Amino acid sequence: MSKTTKKPPLILVDGSSYLYRAFHALPPLTNSKGEPTGAVYGVANMLRKLLKEYQPEKMAVVFDAKGKTFRHEQYPDYKANRPPMPEELQSQVETLHELVGLMGLPIIVEPGVEADDVIGTLARQASEQGREVLISTGDKDLAQLVNDRVTLINTMTDERLTPETVTEKFGVPPERIIDYLTLTGDKSDNIPGVDKVGPKTAVKWVQQYGSLDNLLAHADEIKGKVGENLRKALEQIPRSRELVTIRTDLDLHEKIADLKLRPVQEEQLLQKLRELEFSSWLKELEGGAGETMDNPETEGDYAAILTQEDFRRWLEKLQQAEAFAFDTETTSLDAMQAEIVGLSFAVKPGEAVYLPLAHDYPGAPQQLDREQTLQELKPLLENPEAAKIGHNLKYDRNVLLNHGIELSGIRHDTMLESYVLNATASRHDLDTLCEKHLGHRTIHFEDVAGKGAKQLTFNQVALEQATPYAAEDADMTLRLHRHFWPQLEELDGQRRLYEEIEIPLLPVLSRMERNGVLVDAGLLSRQSQELAERMAELEQQAWQEAGQEFNLGSPKQLQEILFEKQGLPVIRKTPRGQPSTAEDVLQELANDYPLPRLILEHRSLSKLKSTYTDKLPQMINPNTGRVHTSYHQAVASTGRLSSSDPNLQNIPIRTAEGRRIRQAFVAPRGSRILAVDYSQIELRIMAHLSGDKGLQKAFAEGLDIHRATAAEVFGGSVGTVTGEQRRAAKAINFGLIYGMSAFGLARQLGIGRNEAQEYIDRYFARYPGVKKYMDRTREQAKKQGYVETLFGRRLYLPEINARNAQRRQYAERTAINAPMQGTAADIIKRAMIQVDAWIGADNPSIKMIMQVHDELVFEVKKAALETATQKIVAMMESAASLSVPLVAEAGAGKNWDEAH
Repeated sequence: MSKTTKKPPLILVDGSSYLYRAFHALPPLTNSKGEPTGAVYGVANMLRKLLKEYQPEKMAVVFDAKGKTFRHEQYPDYKANRPPMPEELQSQVETLHELVGLMGLPIIVEPGVEADDVIGTLARQASEQGREVLISTGDKDLAQLVNDRVTLINTMTDERLTPETVTEKFGVPPERIIDYLTLTGDKSDNIPGVDKVGPKTAVKWVQQYGSLDNLLAHADEIKGKVGENLRKALEQIPRSRELVTIRTDLDLHEKIADLKLRPVQEEQLLQKLRELEFSSWLKELEGGAGETMDNPETEGDYAAILTQEDFRRWLEKLQQAEAFAFDTETTSLDAMQAEIVGLSFAVKPGEAVYLPLAHDYPGAPQQLDREQTLQELKPLLENPEAAKIGHNLKYDRNVLLNHGIELSGIRHDTMLESYVLNATASRHDLDTLCEKHLGHRTIHFEDVAGKGAKQLTFNQVALEQATPYAAEDADMTLRLHRHFWPQLEELDGQRRLYEEIEIPLLPVLSRMERNGVLVDAGLLSRQSQELAERMAELEQQAWQEAGQEFNLGSPKQLQEILFEKQGLPVIRKTPRGQPSTAEDVLQELANDYPLPRLILEHRSLSKLKSTYTDKLPQMINPNTGRVHTSYHQAVASTGRLSSSDPNLQNIPIRTAEGRRIRQAFVAPRGSRILAVDYSQIELRIMAHLSGDKGLQKAFAEGLDIHRATAAEVFGGSVGTVTGEQRRAAKAINFGLIYGMSAFGLARQLGIGRNEAQEYIDRYFARYPGVKKYMDRTREQAKKQGYVETLFGRRLYLPEINARNAQRRQYAERTAINAPMQGTAADIIKRAMIQVDAWIGADNPSIKMIMQVHDELVFEVKKAALETATQKIVAMMESAASLSVPLVAEAGAGKNWDEAH
């Protein structure tokens, strides 16, 4: 519903406040040239939202001018603590000013004062003329301007401040905000308040004494330390008051009459939007608006289904739809234990319903019977021909399985569409994507359920709040799909990746998560006890080495012991100038000193204990007796899967303690754990991508690639390579594909930098194709702004042309490695889809239970082990056709450690 008054208000936008807030609140966003655009995008969306909602006749966007203001003259330390504007933000200021101008909005940049003072002056003038004023800002200081005609709105949070709500929010009315700010001070602006006086004390004093002046007149009456602090501050209080007071008496060139909106400069605006690559806005202006929130035809019309008649009508509508979006509302984020509270559906943008089935708060209206209604929905949800669209449908699929429904017909998932289009541009949750691509702030879960310990589960949320929240999810999912799908259709490689790998993988991961893995809780408990005993020994040794007791987990105490007491060299400092005790620093120190070595071992065991041996037994599902991780498709930028709750992909394999944890992952009686992993897959992909004849020959002949490399780099035959030479060659092989420099190689091998550079030079001389591939990839990435895997997965590199050398070099290293790591991820995903299809319903004696990077882990009945091993190895080796053979190696045992 429109919030306009009879006469549209004058809107004054605090552009500088929003510029910073958009920069820090939104994910980093760049165009394909690597130019930052996120802050511009955020502010522009807010301006468009204001224009749409209020349709003002007069409006101004006010920015701070460069340079110092009159407040710096009053107080030289004003804003002295503020760091300079980040380069990525500075580069967007001029672009934003230009964009605002093209939108037809008046811009004001007044030198010598702040945006707040300009806004204050215009607000006073307008209100004196009897005009309503809306100040759009996120800055609490402007609350002092609020009166019966002046309202504040925070467009990022939709919070409105009127005289009443200012008092509710701050505890004092608008006319006392200056008193309040004077007492509390402002750390961000370096304005001193009264020492140790926070908001509570300031409010209490202002309420008790009525005003700051009256408080100061009675300063002698305030008891205790806080009273002393007030009296100490008496001299500086007038200056602080002057600094926090927004001026309303400036002699401005701009008058209210000058703030009329001007015509939009359409051609120039279109050109600018193309440069910035703001696709939704661009499509809208070009007449292909799609389903953006700015299209009035797509405003949401949401209702709840509470009668059998309405349900039947909607069921028929869903059955006849070419495709429909849907979402589940549940009792828990744990998909294995969650129960359905309701479902929402949308068949066209703006029209969605919520079907509540289990809201049980006091006074909840009568709802349709859950089990009966789900049974009626089951044929539709299980029909593979009925196309479904959702967001993170793996979760919905798992929850529906808790009610005996196996979701089929998963045609589109907007989380995966976003991820495939650009894995790094933003997060891929629904709220973020709607804000970014549709210019719409969704109703967040916290908005209807509250936060923290008092947060409600969804079955406790009233239908008045639950209906728009739930229905909006289905509606927005449909709109996002209509926004993303045309873009995917234009990019053949990414479309095929989405349709042939990511979407088919979704049910595979769902099945794997539900299979879960059996863990031996008793063994883990014994390991926890042993780790605790070893940690206690290490703590004693560390205390002995330090000559005193200290907390090994305290960075502050570590700094004192290592760098002050023991005088160890400072390798690196923290941003606050303190000696760093980060892991890589301690590893470097551990080469020469015993105490850092003991601390590192203690840290490592502590992490294993808290993350795995203590936690895994608590994560055993009471219904299945197994641990069920969650696999994430839309997190790692290279396409790799990640896992959480628990994370099964970070259990260390290089340490004895890590391997022992794998011993607790066991097969049930009569079965074995089968682990199959790719051998040196990323090096094989490097041989394929680079076309280097030497590397390809070594792999074709089945040589140990590290021995073959050592023979090339150090001379001699493969048979004469020493263990030390092989170790060095392995470091070179893997280091180079991760972009390791001579400095990094030198540090890893413990040799001089010149010697390391010689190794690298010899490697490139023997494998010239690798050097050419790396140079070619870097150049290609700089030109097009992204690299691709063999299967069309793109990784955008926004900083490949950055002026900052460190960021640019990191992007270059990523450009070289991402095609290899990403192709490896694509290959194992293809293998998983193939293996899962083979297992199907015909091989119930085999369960795929884990994926850990280049390894697949199965639970197999002993009688089927030989067949399963041969078949799975063959399918994994045929998952891609490279110029060198793919090799998968298998092992089996009673537990994961034995099998690997």
